[in-house]
Amino acid sequence: MMSPVRRRLVLDLVAVALLLSVAIVGFGPTFDGGAYLVAGFGALVIGVGIAWLCARRRWGVLPTAGLTVAAYFIFGGALALPHTALFGVIPTLDTWTQLALGSVQSWKRLLTTVAPVAPYDGHLIVPFLLTLVATVLTASLALRLRQAAWALIPVTAFLVAQILLGMTEPAVPVLQGVVFAVVASVWLALRQAWDPDNAAVRIEPTATSDAATLRHTRLRRLISGTAVVAVAVGAGVATAAVASPPSTRYVLRDIVIPPFDVKQYPSPLQGFRGLVRDDADTPLFTVQGLPDDGRIRLATMDAYNGIVFNVSDEGAGSSSSFTPLRSNMSPDAEGVPGQLQFEIDELRGVWLPDAGAVRSIEFEGERADELRRTAHYNDATGTAAVTAGLAPGTTYTVDTVFPVLPTDEALADVAFAPVKMPKQEGIPDGLSQIATDAVGDADTPIKQVRALTDWLSTDGYFSHGLEDDPYSPSGHGAARITSFFGGDEIIGDDEQYAVAMALLSAQLGIPARVVMGWHPDQGDTAAEFTATGDNVHAWVEVAFEGYGWIPFDPTPDEDNEPNEQTTTPRANPKPQVLQPPPPAQEPAELPPAIANDRDQEEEDDPGFDWIGAILAPVGIGIGVLAIIFAPFVIMGAVKTARRTKRRNADKPADRISGGWDELIDRAVDLNAPVASGATRTESARVVAATMDQPDVTALATSADARVFGPGEPSAEDVDAFWREVDAIVVGMSGRVSVWRRLRARLSLRSLLRGRTRRARGGSA
Repeated sequence: MMSPVRRRLVLDLVAVALLLSVAIVGFGPTFDGGAYLVAGFGALVIGVGIAWLCARRRWGVLPTAGLTVAAYFIFGGALALPHTALFGVIPTLDTWTQLALGSVQSWKRLLTTVAPVAPYDGHLIVPFLLTLVATVLTASLALRLRQAAWALIPVTAFLVAQILLGMTEPAVPVLQGVVFAVVASVWLALRQAWDPDNAAVRIEPTATSDAATLRHTRLRRLISGTAVVAVAVGAGVATAAVASPPSTRYVLRDIVIPPFDVKQYPSPLQGFRGLVRDDADTPLFTVQGLPDDGRIRLATMDAYNGIVFNVSDEGAGSSSSFTPLRSNMSPDAEGVPGQLQFEIDELRGVWLPDAGAVRSIEFEGERADELRRTAHYNDATGTAAVTAGLAPGTTYTVDTVFPVLPTDEALADVAFAPVKMPKQEGIPDGLSQIATDAVGDADTPIKQVRALTDWLSTDGYFSHGLEDDPYSPSGHGAARITSFFGGDEIIGDDEQYAVAMALLSAQLGIPARVVMGWHPDQGDTAAEFTATGDNVHAWVEVAFEGYGWIPFDPTPDEDNEPNEQTTTPRANPKPQVLQPPPPAQEPAELPPAIANDRDQEEEDDPGFDWIGAILAPVGIGIGVLAIIFAPFVIMGAVKTARRTKRRNADKPADRISGGWDELIDRAVDLNAPVASGATRTESARVVAATMDQPDVTALATSADARVFGPGEPSAEDVDAFWREVDAIVVGMSGRVSVWRRLRARLSLRSLLRGRTRRARGGSA
């Protein structure tokens, strides 16, 4: 029969393993594949071994911590960074370097990378390190202390950390919550029952009592008590689920400031005519490996405001939703795999040329590390950008998948994809009737798109508007599009025709967007393609259900130029009655490029709402423990609430003042010596000098003008001001060390300064 000491040891280790497993399984939605399970459960086994050995040897904190650090570097290669280890097991110098850096940097990379993240980009360091530390702490407390409840502190903190680092949609919330509650309750009940010193009256067998009967009675009471606890936990969770409404789950991923906002940069389409005029013979870049029908994408735009076609910011899958590069981009793309070699020559800016559905991008040369750190990709649009900027000699390799384009016959009975497109504004009057006349009696989606394409490309004329070309102004604003359709002749180049077709499509409910890039013209060789201003193009992509975004070229042939004998080249389509919109369609399984653009409305998914309701009571308990044992969560919540209050103030002038206060508070937390009673100009001088941010002086002047000037600032002024604030904050944070940024997260200086400011009657 097992001795009481051994029995308690087995109980403690099993309970610790089960409780920690709940949090490890919770990483599922965050990672691509099951490698996180290897890292997590491997760390669990190692941590339990360290805790048991140190408890058996009665070693103190320092030996335990030393063994934990040694285990991290010895086993981290095999469990978290196998691609850097020799034979996938033996750690190398590269392994130790990445483990050392990853202990600090991997948390940010995980939160700023779109999920599910790749397991071999260093992200596995997070579950490995977190599980290892949590296991050593939990198992050590369970094995060393009589009151096992103390061991619930680190394991609960581990579960809270997993939730904060995870996704808003949990893995198996019901199972996680119930298993955690039941295991913890049963464990504590068994520890209480098996400890004779905790009994109020200790009963010993007598001559008239039977020892076997006594043991049977104790076992029966133990089983009954355990069953009661389990039933109570289950009933409590179920009852709270029925009585409580669904609640939103908040994670750190939702409040991390995006490292890259592409809307800070002008739309590349605005520079289309400039490339044609100034760089017609300039080699911008070269690419090798492009198929004959391949298209090189520079930017994808889907929002029009009457002035420019640009990226939108509606939804997580919008055309402005860029995330850092990773090795598992476009995981569900189907088509022909390919590898492209790019070499930048005279192309400038942040937009990075690519093609197809990109799987990975590898930079080469002296700037490889800088470019890799600042590179971002948008899975929904297939567009890449580098904030470090392009320069001559930049080279990189793109592993991609070229989709096989369907024929018109294959699309004969295919509906448009139910894609949520941004609302187009500033569209010239009359385009709805023009679009209706152009499609005529086309009765299927592909016929409607072909009708628009053929009408523009056949009856229109081509001109860049350069010297010796027919008159054709540049631009694609509302005035230019009005003149494009309002004259005797439709005349323009790719810029006007692509925008015109996209706007006409919007009038008919057709999901369309504009793409700027390059593709080999007829007769050109694609094997080694040189991009210039002469062969730059713009085209339109339309989303079809089950096929994704399909390209269409509405621009006429360059030889199709108007001449003096031309009178009225425009076709006069037969008047048609405005067609009613197509009936609503049931959502379908879409390719990833389309699925990312769809509006993810949780209220349409009653199953998820029910799951959230069941998780609510467990989440409440976890939230309480998070407040008690996680100070950084408290500070983050307080400062986020403060920012939200400032950003949503009632008066526009107060929102401007709030934006300035937010900037100064962030600078104060980073140890900038700003006096609490200083004016904006005085504060700006201090921040500019200490944080190397010269733009803050102009921002202070702008804030004073907008707050104290006549009239109220417009909503656009407020949005533009806050964008400048966020840009300066990101710049300040990037110029200090990691430790200084961590201290700033926990700093109370700005909060204390705020109290002083309110006591004096407001901000300067």
